[in-house]
Amino acid sequence: MTATDELKALGDAVHDLVEGSGGAAAARRRFDSTADPGYDEQAWRLLGRDMGLAGVGIPESVGGAGGGLAELTVVAEELGRSLLPVPFLSSTVLAGQVLARCAGNAAGVLGRLVEGAELVAFAGADGAGCWRPDRLGVAASGGRLQGSVSFVLDGMGAGHLVVAARTDAGCDLFLVDAAADGVARRALETLDPSRAQAGITFTDVPATALTGGGAGAGVVDAAVDVTLAVLAAEQVGGAAACLDMAVDYAKIRHQFSRPIGSFQAVKHKLADMLLLVEMGRSAIDRAVQAEGDVDALGEAAAVAKIWCSDAYTAAASENVHIHGGMGFTWEHDAHLYFRRSRADEVLLGDAAVHRERLAALLSW
Repeated sequence: MTATDELKALGDAVHDLVEGSGGAAAARRRFDSTADPGYDEQAWRLLGRDMGLAGVGIPESVGGAGGGLAELTVVAEELGRSLLPVPFLSSTVLAGQVLARCAGNAAGVLGRLVEGAELVAFAGADGAGCWRPDRLGVAASGGRLQGSVSFVLDGMGAGHLVVAARTDAGCDLFLVDAAADGVARRALETLDPSRAQAGITFTDVPATALTGGGAGAGVVDAAVDVTLAVLAAEQVGGAAACLDMAVDYAKIRHQFSRPIGSFQAVKHKLADMLLLVEMGRSAIDRAVQAEGDVDALGEAAAVAKIWCSDAYTAAASENVHIHGGMGFTWEHDAHLYFRRSRADEVLLGDAAVHRERLAALLSW
């Protein structure tokens, strides 16, 4: 079996499990759930623990399931198609990539993350939800943390937190028990309820150092580049789902005794959506090929996030329009994808942020 065949088999297996877990129906249920940890626990047990996806992309040398960016993006595209509310991006990808680079100081927590037995969340975004190590809201002194951070993905359901904090040397990373005294968590009201976020305040909280000497920024930089590429794959999956929904509806909705898909204006909209999806896939393939080259991956991940953010929002909007009045109702799933597209657009920085970053990387 070739590598391509293996990736296709992985995607098919994830697709089948996602469909068995309810698909978009699971995302819709999140609108009525406020007391749970913010994700579908049963679905994550099946995907994360039983199927082993909680450890994908984490090297076997530190206890992970192996694989790399190619496997992560395949899984993410399938999850993006269904909007399944599971902590793959938050725990496995973002926090997992950070912990894998600090494995010596967090072996026990990383082991539970890989097994799907515990969620870990990364707390380090600035006030705009971006990763900027010069704008951290938490400070560390004497092994204790003080401050606050918002936009913590799946922060309410996490057992441990990886916190980026200011130190005398710069930015360093610390591991915190989410149930420790002095940790106050509050669920944030979000546009997209299928991806929970939390605001967390630290008041003289004891923490275990994961890095020293200001090395934390470099660790997170590398993890965020991987996460951006995976997020872009999720966006492509969502855009592809919007395209499929629009095409299916254009075949069955009739006006003037003809399917609306036979009208040139609708054909052009669908063709434009297809172009956005396929170009997004090309951007992701380019990022996958850059894996292992820090500079190349940084540039490719920024390009992928820029293109796929714009592509997803455009596809989600066109899907609503093609469905006409029905597409604007709460009863239709189109608004679920529209919400996710807008939330993903600003997650870890919108297209404008990454255009600025790309210009700096290329010395423009």
